[in-house]
Amino acid sequence: MRSTQGPGPRRFGRPGGWQQADVPDASDAAEWFAGRLPDDWFTGPATVEVDREEIVVVGELPPVESADSGSEAAIDGRISRFRETTRGDRMRIADEAERRYGRKVAWGVSLDGHKTLFTHLAVPVMTRLRQPERKVLDTLVDAGVARSRSDALMWTVRLAGQHSEQWLAELRDAMAKVDELRADGPQI
Repeated sequence: MRSTQGPGPRRFGRPGGWQQADVPDASDAAEWFAGRLPDDWFTGPATVEVDREEIVVVGELPPVESADSGSEAAIDGRISRFRETTRGDRMRIADEAERRYGRKVAWGVSLDGHKTLFTHLAVPVMTRLRQPERKVLDTLVDAGVARSRSDALMWTVRLAGQHSEQWLAELRDAMAKVDELRADGPQI
């Protein structure tokens, strides 16, 4: 079956097997940002995380060199200074990356163990839950752990992510291997 959008065979879904809208490949995003970012912004290479909607770039800032270097005020000041002085350049780089990768770009920094993300996406996700799952969310709301079912769901997703990071990393590696095997397979 041929695609009406261009030459070549029509591919269904996205890598990893989920039937989602096609987005440009961003497997080289970390390398692209490494080559594109000014050398004096961060103390080392920035970390680049990519999902279907967003690319998040976080770099380590140089430490504050003063008597109050570890104070919250000094850290907040350094982060604010970086955010304001690099705004124009970050916006230009983000525009280039958004055209290249078809995703929004968010920025963040870390300094002395503190991580701050600048404006980044909060993407709505629709889900259908049966009564036992709704009861879990309602318990969290009733106990004051969350303000709403939406907040309770976000809380549980974060908790699950923290406690299963190793398993999720193995699953991502396995999905990458499946993508490689698909790419190496026969082209129909």
